[in-house]
Amino acid sequence: MHDVVFKGARIIDGLGNPEMSGEVAVKDGRVVEIGSSVGSAETVVDADGAVLAPGIVDTHTHYDAQLTWDSTASPSPSLGVTTVVMGNCGFAIAPCPPEHRELVAANLSIVEGMDLSALTAGIDWGFESFPEYMDMLRAKGVYPNTAVLAGHSVTRTAIMGKEASEREVPSEAQMNAMKSAVQEALDAGAIGFATSFSPNHLGAGGRPMPSTIASDDEVRQLAGLMNGREHGVMQIAAGRRGTVDLLETFVEASGKPIFITAALTMYNEAHPEKSMEMMEQCQAARGRGHEIYAQVTCQPLSFDFNPANPYPFYSHDAFADIKAKPPEVLAAAYADESFRNAFKANLANPQAGVIFYGNWDRVEVAVPALASNAGLQNRSFADIGRERGTDPVDVFCDLALEEKLETTIVGRFLNVDEDGVGPILRHDSGVISLSDAGAHLIFMCDAGFGCHFLSRWVRERGEFDLVEGIRRLTSHPADLYGLRDRGRISVGSHADLMLFDPTEIGISKPHRISDLPGGGTRAIRESSGIHGVWVNGAKVFGEGGYADLDKGPGHVLTEFGR
Repeated sequence: MHDVVFKGARIIDGLGNPEMSGEVAVKDGRVVEIGSSVGSAETVVDADGAVLAPGIVDTHTHYDAQLTWDSTASPSPSLGVTTVVMGNCGFAIAPCPPEHRELVAANLSIVEGMDLSALTAGIDWGFESFPEYMDMLRAKGVYPNTAVLAGHSVTRTAIMGKEASEREVPSEAQMNAMKSAVQEALDAGAIGFATSFSPNHLGAGGRPMPSTIASDDEVRQLAGLMNGREHGVMQIAAGRRGTVDLLETFVEASGKPIFITAALTMYNEAHPEKSMEMMEQCQAARGRGHEIYAQVTCQPLSFDFNPANPYPFYSHDAFADIKAKPPEVLAAAYADESFRNAFKANLANPQAGVIFYGNWDRVEVAVPALASNAGLQNRSFADIGRERGTDPVDVFCDLALEEKLETTIVGRFLNVDEDGVGPILRHDSGVISLSDAGAHLIFMCDAGFGCHFLSRWVRERGEFDLVEGIRRLTSHPADLYGLRDRGRISVGSHADLMLFDPTEIGISKPHRISDLPGGGTRAIRESSGIHGVWVNGAKVFGEGGYADLDKGPGHVLTEFGR
């Protein structure tokens, strides 16, 4: 007898094969039979004509800290995700000796927009090394399957402490210790190695995240530890420094594919040609035998922020000396005419790769801090500036000072024009990703990228048919990352499944709940149209919410292959 049988389903296998009708049988966590009649089971799920597809594979998450207190990895499973890759950009929590825990948490709170009080209250530090962290995840259990990248910044911090953000060149002993730590992580089952060159990535006190000041040679040496291994991938937040030419040297050193995260792979109306140029450069690199892919997002890049933490502006030189500084430092800058002029000059001649190019029509006052400014709600800084005959930079600075840096602001910065985004999503160099799930909880929640893709890009815009749309969310990323037998419905594959109504699938607008450790608040979204989600054959989410399981059925993944 089977464990679970799905009857009456529209089966879309995630591999690009035509849709079929029939039944799917699951036994011991794997698909064992697909056909018109597959026999009896302990549990029968009547799909009633809904689509049964593989669960979504999310290759860019930051659940490293959250999974130590929340095995569900909320909200991802509720949004159709059955496998996550975390540790992206090198911002993780292992390895971490006790004396550096506060620094690692403080860095995460800034660079990934996490609530520091929640991290302090929530992280279970019952580990020091990467292998011990993996053992903890296995002991606690996880709802989604979880793969972990060995992180550059956290490894640098573990070895160098505060010097990691100050010293570009480590000592020979420090370099050897870093190599040993990364080697240990790879031996323990890390899926690969992650780093960042992005100038937007700042940690505690406005200091650069450690990897962003590391030399190219340091990265080559650490990535090179994957060379000769059966498997491994590299992920990098490229910034302006991470040109395709440079990344090709990393591929040569590691012998493994690179997945880049960069503003230049997102559509920007100010420079509409840049994103496709980057995608074409990646394609040309693959033609030379160097596998380089771009993680691309199907959603507009929108951020909630306030003048006390205006991180979307940090890539501009005017903010170089005040990044992530205390509110009084920023307030002094906002009142300074020379700062305002410098910011205006930056926006008049923006550097490539910045997030904000000066379109103040896309930056709005979401929630004024003062009741007297209620009339400014949902109005753009450009609109307010036109009304007042004032430059939007001055509107921003004046309002920040008036409201003591507490104004809630929302900006739609990149990937806003869908006609420009479509060709990027369709390009062979792209991997649909970049949810940032688990991060930036104070400001946003893009964990539901798959639901958005199926509703907006498949159903409403028709840029992909349902079969191809599901493939792009499932077997495509799974195969590139070497996630064996994931992202597909085939005999022998892991039973990671999503049952949904394609006419209703979608995602809610973000709203805030206070469920973080210590009562912290986060942004969250809900799905619509999803009837159930199964991981390794066990139901983890349904119309009644998360399943109450003694231990999550997800696997902590350590074996990979392409």
